Amino acid sequence: MLLGSVAGLVLLACLHNPCSARENAPQITVESTPINRDVHLGTSFAPIVKKVAPSVVNIFSTRFVKEQPQRNPFFNDPIFRQFFGQQMPQDGDNRVHTRREESLGSGVIVSADGYILTANHVVADADEVKVSIGESKKEYTARIIGKDAATDVAVLKIAGTDLPAVTLADSDQLEVGDVVLAIGNPFGVGQTVTMGIVSALGRSGFDFDGDNRPHIQNFIQTDAAINPGNSGGALVDADGRLVGINTAIISPSGGNNGIGFAVPVNMARTVLERLITGGKITRGYLGVKPQDLDAGLAQQFGLPDQNGALVGYVWPGSPASKAGVKSGDVILTINDKQITGADNLKVVVSQLDPGSRVKVGIMRDGAPKSIVVALGTMSENGEVKDDQNNTGGVSSKADALDGVTVADLDPHVRDELQLPDSVHGALVTEVENDSNSADAGLQPNDIIVEINRQAVTDSDAAVRLCKAAKGSQILVKIWRGLGNSGGTLYLSVDNTKRPQ
Repeated sequence: MLLGSVAGLVLLACLHNPCSARENAPQITVESTPINRDVHLGTSFAPIVKKVAPSVVNIFSTRFVKEQPQRNPFFNDPIFRQFFGQQMPQDGDNRVHTRREESLGSGVIVSADGYILTANHVVADADEVKVSIGESKKEYTARIIGKDAATDVAVLKIAGTDLPAVTLADSDQLEVGDVVLAIGNPFGVGQTVTMGIVSALGRSGFDFDGDNRPHIQNFIQTDAAINPGNSGGALVDADGRLVGINTAIISPSGGNNGIGFAVPVNMARTVLERLITGGKITRGYLGVKPQDLDAGLAQQFGLPDQNGALVGYVWPGSPASKAGVKSGDVILTINDKQITGADNLKVVVSQLDPGSRVKVGIMRDGAPKSIVVALGTMSENGEVKDDQNNTGGVSSKADALDGVTVADLDPHVRDELQLPDSVHGALVTEVENDSNSADAGLQPNDIIVEINRQAVTDSDAAVRLCKAAKGSQILVKIWRGLGNSGGTLYLSVDNTKRPQ
């Protein structure tokens, strides 16, 4: 769940004034050296807390909701009125009323002149925002410089000088097991410090509760206690340097279960700098639909492990297409930085500047290759997502993979699935739940376009190629999705075991 609001608290508010004008870049202190991991833990973190705590602020946001009073429809019914006469209830006050919705979160001062990092969902719908600093609880009116729902990061600005700014670390230097402290205002009880370790890095693929869920995810996972109200607060290392912005937890009860997440400060810093200097967020765009590699796919593509992102589809006219990237390539590096999976590829590319030329290291047909791509600009909604559609009424013609029924693509099916003219193959009409193909992820309405790198023209070709398939795995390339939201991806189907 996303954190940031505590019901029942009466909070303060201030003027919300989104800013699109460019501003001067803030003076931020960054230390890129990793912490000294040879030092044993001391008996107290008090010196670190004293150093960092003044930089962590409370954020009070208010939203004004206009409500039209509900009027009983029976009041205007003549039959209803004749029974009540003069005792008929009056219509009452028909004026629009304004209701206040108030929430609480945290933030971190990152520059002495008042720039603050927080979580987007803390201020996403706010009409007014106030910031309270330190034990003095001095309040400032906050201006929202910009918000980025994609990463759940927002930037605020308060008027001030010589404010207690935190020092930023290089979050790429973090390692699992490093000690971290989470500082924020959980449940509105006041500034609270909890300790834990970095439990994992690069976490992604979560669908958190709430309307402002981030879709570019590269979370630091920690077991430091994080609770509602901690959102936007600081995650710092043992040297007191900011490594992350606390944003979410996994908890059925809504409280801490030791699985908390923070946006790495390197990602938050990129958002901050682009919002301040450019007034908006721009991200690099490659133009591929990547997928993770499982053991079967890694074997099929001759890879030593499951690192990398398999290119299932290349958008026509995209930067990747123009540079020569092909479906079936495995992207291993971007500018010599290792790519660990599909989500990691999206994160790495999104932090690069549009128009920049990047070196993409790929594996193609078992051989390494380097391609230079001039990145485009990602749309505000990010990459196109798959969109499933169920189509019935197709007569089955053949049994291709065990437990899979396929049919030819007739004009009606092509129209229903909005298939581009370039897509040819066999329509999957049924997949048995206990089949190997279902285990691999094949679904009804997928279009089988290749089997073991050979083109599938129709259902008969699908059957023939499956029967001729040798080896322990069958490499199946499919088209999935409607029209322009669709694309190709690869599946590796077990060809050795059979359902009992």
